[in-house]
Amino acid sequence: MMAQENTKILNAPKGSSKKRRRVGRGQGSGWGCTAGRGNKGAKSRSGYSRRAGFEGGQMPLHRRIPKSGFSNLAFKKHVDIINISDLEKIGGSEITREMLLDLGYLSTKRDYIKLLSMGEIKSAVTITVDKASKKAIEKIEKAGGKVIVKERKKYIREKKVKA
Repeated sequence: MMAQENTKILNAPKGSSKKRRRVGRGQGSGWGCTAGRGNKGAKSRSGYSRRAGFEGGQMPLHRRIPKSGFSNLAFKKHVDIINISDLEKIGGSEITREMLLDLGYLSTKRDYIKLLSMGEIKSAVTITVDKASKKAIEKIEKAGGKVIVKERKKYIREKKVKA
């Protein structure tokens, strides 16, 4: 009960709250006549809205910057990593790309497969990959297996000779 009575006598600090400016309400307010919009021009009219990126007639930035370009994203190599510990989980004597795709180790058919040496292997396994680390090859060969590294051919454009 006492707390409610005290709130009536508390005041906000000076300058913390201002009255809303009421424009277009007569000459005496200082914001009458043109209501702070200036004289003439599109911005003084009702219903005017400037489009996004408008720079007052100057050529806008989004039109000044060249739009041509090229992205190498379409040619990016996607590499899926397979560890030796994964081969132990898969099992079998021969592991192929199709097998890895079915089991969910590859995201797409086009992805590169890289074999890394993390983990241990006891059984002999033959695996075909695009890339492999030296240590991974060592470990598989030590267990009596074989790593077939199938390198993909890189497309090289032929140079045209002027006659």
